[in-house]
Amino acid sequence: MLVLKFGGTSVGSVKNMTNVKSIVSQGGRKVVVLSAMSGTTNALVEISNTIAAGKASEALSLVKTLHKTYITVVNDLFSEQAFIDESLNYVNTVFEELSVLTTQSHSTLLYNKIVAKGELLSTFMFSRFLQQDGLKATLISAFDFMRTDRLQEPDSFYIQKNLNTILNENTETEIFITQGFVCLDADGHVSNLERGGSDYTASIIGAAIEAEEVQIWTDIDGFHNNDPRFVHHTDAISHLSFDEAAELAYFGAKILHPQTVMPVRDLKIPVRIKNTMEPTAHGTLIDDSAEGEGIKAIAAIDGITAIKIKSARMLQAHGFLKKVFEIFEKYHTSIDMITTSEIAVSLTIDDATFLENIVTELEEFSNVSVDTHRTIVCLVGNNIVHHPDTHKLFQILQDINIRMISYGGSNNNISLLINTSDKLETLQKLHRYVFEEALV
Repeated sequence: MLVLKFGGTSVGSVKNMTNVKSIVSQGGRKVVVLSAMSGTTNALVEISNTIAAGKASEALSLVKTLHKTYITVVNDLFSEQAFIDESLNYVNTVFEELSVLTTQSHSTLLYNKIVAKGELLSTFMFSRFLQQDGLKATLISAFDFMRTDRLQEPDSFYIQKNLNTILNENTETEIFITQGFVCLDADGHVSNLERGGSDYTASIIGAAIEAEEVQIWTDIDGFHNNDPRFVHHTDAISHLSFDEAAELAYFGAKILHPQTVMPVRDLKIPVRIKNTMEPTAHGTLIDDSAEGEGIKAIAAIDGITAIKIKSARMLQAHGFLKKVFEIFEKYHTSIDMITTSEIAVSLTIDDATFLENIVTELEEFSNVSVDTHRTIVCLVGNNIVHHPDTHKLFQILQDINIRMISYGGSNNNISLLINTSDKLETLQKLHRYVFEEALV
């Protein structure tokens, strides 16, 4: 069995839904994971934020505007009156629920209930769209099997047991449609896997059913060797290892949720990234094999904060770093890069929510300086740390102010911390050296 995930753009219009229908109607049994239609989650987040600001009437107006959009989609999507009536009834029910939520006090649970509506709408409409054409499609609710545990990690045993029960009870079904992103928490409340989590949903499902392959269908033909928003003439990468893909996803390649490969890598279930608009294109295959050596791709992540912690107490002191790390753990803030000297440690974070609290506690035993507007540029490839040409990178970037270097922590990754103002020049210089000059 295959697992196919389609993002918001892929189901963002009637034309695109028709393309998706053509793709999923081919082959054997499969689970199809859908995101909300493009723009919907942003609209729902805006509704939630408006409620939080105490503007209930304005939030209700936003709900009505989005409701009109979905009425139009239903009338354009279906040709048979019975399916139009059923879908309009469902859409109206969802928006009646949203209208009621605008009158309630804002909370995390309220936010989760609101943003979950996008996936519920897209999956209901698409399942009926397939059924209108006589396809053996069944809509299954992610809330019946997708749950996280007390540590907010996927509850693998629960998911596997309940999902396989559902699949085995529907032996005539060829296409199962379900929601990405949404889930229940350990207390049974509506929750989610955070933005971009539909990819993660697909791989969790893939692991639970031991799928033949997990396919992530999007609007680009796989991982590119650089960010096409900033660099011209980038190329799709035909193959990556799990390690290489995980590094790229974490350090800014938006095409894949950073945690996507984790559930399937130990089971050696391949992940394939495909283009909904060009389904015959090869895309990028991600599996447990590594091919070739050298740099395969470059990615960058903005919004990085660099923190330098300096203290004479650090000199030959046991437990100093432990004390530093405990502060970051206390505020649930992950560290991306770290370098140390005899009396200082420099590190980076990409979430500055609790920066003020962290700095306050660090200053109790050290001098702290903070730099914002930083970017991490990540170079990824099999065994690049030992590649004979790697040292030339620093010659190429001699005019770039490199603030930190992470080299050797992974054989597949070299990370550079730079000023965000130097990002464009850095990406373009690296691209010319790594990919364009290699073709000359």
